Amino acid sequence: MSAGTTAPSRAIPKALDRSLPLVLCAVLLAGCGSPSKRSVYYQNDGPPDRTPADLADAADAVPRVEPLHPRANRPYTVLGRSYTPLNADVPFRQKGAASWYGRQFHGNRTASGEIYDMFAMTAAHPTLPIPSYVRVTNQRNGRSAIVRVNDRGPFKDGRIIDLSYGAAIKLGIAAAGTGEVEIERLTSAQIASGAWRGAPAGGPANAPILADGALPASAGGVPASLPAPAPATDTPRWSVQVGAFAQQASAEDLAARVATVLGFSDGELPADHREARVERDENLFRVLVGALPDRATALSLALQLERLLGRPAVPFSR
Repeated sequence: MSAGTTAPSRAIPKALDRSLPLVLCAVLLAGCGSPSKRSVYYQNDGPPDRTPADLADAADAVPRVEPLHPRANRPYTVLGRSYTPLNADVPFRQKGAASWYGRQFHGNRTASGEIYDMFAMTAAHPTLPIPSYVRVTNQRNGRSAIVRVNDRGPFKDGRIIDLSYGAAIKLGIAAAGTGEVEIERLTSAQIASGAWRGAPAGGPANAPILADGALPASAGGVPASLPAPAPATDTPRWSVQVGAFAQQASAEDLAARVATVLGFSDGELPADHREARVERDENLFRVLVGALPDRATALSLALQLERLLGRPAVPFSR
């Protein structure tokens, strides 16, 4: 699942105001760099420019009994699909593809409200309790790591867990982008008793295995196409832009994560300001929040979103 900004002292000309998101986007795209395997990563995500030399040998997350997050374990909906998190302290095992997320989200807020650190041993899961601890085992090389689940995702069919970049390095799946894994939740009872130490990767025999990326307690489907831009009117329609990308997949991934974090903001924003959408604008896919009457209202919302998301947010009109 940051410091705000102050309102400008002088009004920005309309033409320049409209061009600012494009200029910012161009700068961000130019500064991101390109990984050597473009097909592996989203264009706007990827590994850091410098990877710590000892990351492959980083220590696992240390399990401890923690209270469940008061908001991040409520049912939620992302991209038209509903999820019901698991709140019971029961065993859980699942097999499927793991992916990872990196520099695009580094420093942003997770669904738990914590700051995402791509080098920490953490992960995102659609329905496991937040927080919880999971042993992840690479089915190809047998490597395993214990990670702390503090975020929601991934929201792509066939993927069961989104690892931090550090966890992906340790498991040996960072270069490929994805890898087949088995995950096993460490229950609070196992943690309190110490029974989790040295437990086999197979986990408790009574824990059902969900295979092929199946998700428990979820329904609905992902929309087949993007919403069409609203028809032009005489009055500018203002929104807040939290990202703009050359690739639709990058925009959809950010929109899903933004909607998840805002969905758990618990009354800090009106319901219609807790959803993110993707709109195509010529060669860009913009991630937008809200439909607002004027720039002043959009600027106010942008400051709130920067604080809640930990990423830049700018007023935008079309």
